Amino acid sequence: MQHKSVGLYQGTASYSADPPFHPQYAYPEYPFPNQYVSSAQSNPAYEAVRGVFSLLHLDKLHEGTPSWNPLGDLISPGQTVLLKPNLIRESHVTRVDEWQQVITHGSVIRTIIDYVVIALKGNGRIIIADGPQTDSDFEAICERNGLFSIAQFFHDRGIEIEVMDFRRDRWFQKGDVIYKRVSLPGDPAGYTRVDLGPASEFGRYSLNGRFYGADYDMNEAVSFHSEGRHAYVLCRTAMDADVLINIPKLKTHKKTGVTLSLKNLVGINGYRNCLPHHTIGTPAQRGDEFATSDASKKIQSMTTASFKRMLAGIGGSAGGWARAVKFIGRHAFGDTEKVIRSGNWFGNDTAWRMVLDLNKIFFNFEGTGELRSRERTYLTVVDGVIAGHRNGPAAPDSIGAGIIACGANPVAVDTVCTTLMGFDYEKIALIREAWKVDQYPLVKFPLKDVVCVSNNRAWNGSVEHLKHAPNLSFEPHFGWIGKIELTQSEAAGVR
Repeated sequence: MQHKSVGLYQGTASYSADPPFHPQYAYPEYPFPNQYVSSAQSNPAYEAVRGVFSLLHLDKLHEGTPSWNPLGDLISPGQTVLLKPNLIRESHVTRVDEWQQVITHGSVIRTIIDYVVIALKGNGRIIIADGPQTDSDFEAICERNGLFSIAQFFHDRGIEIEVMDFRRDRWFQKGDVIYKRVSLPGDPAGYTRVDLGPASEFGRYSLNGRFYGADYDMNEAVSFHSEGRHAYVLCRTAMDADVLINIPKLKTHKKTGVTLSLKNLVGINGYRNCLPHHTIGTPAQRGDEFATSDASKKIQSMTTASFKRMLAGIGGSAGGWARAVKFIGRHAFGDTEKVIRSGNWFGNDTAWRMVLDLNKIFFNFEGTGELRSRERTYLTVVDGVIAGHRNGPAAPDSIGAGIIACGANPVAVDTVCTTLMGFDYEKIALIREAWKVDQYPLVKFPLKDVVCVSNNRAWNGSVEHLKHAPNLSFEPHFGWIGKIELTQSEAAGVR
């Protein structure tokens, strides 16, 4: 597959409602008997994934025949294939009945598995894995998304699908305060620790280094990133996989602008508190926690840090008194879903660096922690059938895009998807800086060589061409409004 090509298939903006999400038609290459076809139930995602493989001319010689094996150049019999969807949480944060715009849909995952099965020819290992948000219910995610039904369908056909939760523990919260922590098995293969040192994106970072990670213990987060050390812990199952198929959701993100292929690899991290999410303090204090440096923000930063240190000091969980403090804080300083705090704005100069560091490690290191001697086998399939915009990643509004994007390089795919959303990739540090990585590079060709191929004629051509084509008119998170959108002279938005 050409690393410089990005496929964009636009179809119907809906999903099949019936797990395990059989196709509507018995396509010539379909690996199962005709009774496992839902002729009365359409499956737009199956059609779109199949369509994008066709657009990219994967195994063009056999297309349309029972021998078509579009993933055959990526996957060989006997290999381990890891599918990494975005399973951040079981629902929208406040609208618990909504979820399709939040996580990768099971019908997209099922379609990809069918083509993995064809490529493995009965010999290999298939894993679906992610490390969701720490307070999420993994079983509820898999039930709602149909992953357990998918695994059972393949089990009944003699094909084992392993479904893994990479998290080491789960948190239970009330009022945004952790009241209980439960240990989980985590990655059965263990973990890989890699210190990027001066090769980290934090090597050129100029803020104060007071990092906030994913937990109350800020000292622990800083311990991974101090005195020239920039260390991360990644799941060994992902690092050891022969092939990784990344299946992100097409969404906006409050800390990085967008969450696509690059950001989705945060889910293969094996220790959340080693991930810097923002830098504590106002801009005047060389932090990126807030967008302004007025006195109220300085007070809020100091108060929040003290509260979290207190919680860390008593073991990281608390009861009603802590919820009361949080309640008072929300009334005094505003709701996080409505005001900018915690690095949820375009000036976050921390999170994008962490994301690129994780990608550097994944693409350039072995599971042993040693440098790779060969290129990693990788594919991205972006689920944008029903996508998420505005307050992403966990509370987005849905937008019916009808899109499946596909490519072999995450930087190229994310640049194309960002442009298609109606955003200027040069204004989003995560994407812009990904092209500039020199040590442990993530892309080895210039942007001008990226070619979009689509069933929508307006989207065929270069990224520069795509900037001036009709786009999907996504709206950014409120902390990014007016900072990343393509200008009117550049883009023609359309829904």
